[in-house]
Amino acid sequence: MSPGRPGPGNGDPAREWATVLDELEGEVLAAEAVLRADRDDEIAAWGGRAEDWIPPATLGPVPADLRERAAHLLQHQLAVAEELAERIIRSRRQRDVAARMSYGPTRPVASFVDRSL
Repeated sequence: MSPGRPGPGNGDPAREWATVLDELEGEVLAAEAVLRADRDDEIAAWGGRAEDWIPPATLGPVPADLRERAAHLLQHQLAVAEELAERIIRSRRQRDVAARMSYGPTRPVASFVDRSL
């Protein structure tokens, strides 16, 4: 949690969950922005972030009035995660193809000699 924002267990559960959802949404939007920027190195870095998010135990269940927002956010997260995975796989395939092309054995080059008979 950021300074100045309510921490888990410090007040209204709906407000605390709203803050948590805001932060999660910010992460999803940041990942989406990286995808739109179309820079493979940044996309690969996002793919390396493998920590699962676990809600603090003191938060309790998502309040009923925030469940729909949380469900939409989850769907958005899953869509962005799927696109990240696809882009990482595509980038690795392109890198592998480029590596094979660059370092593969060279083919013999035809030589033509013009000699008068």
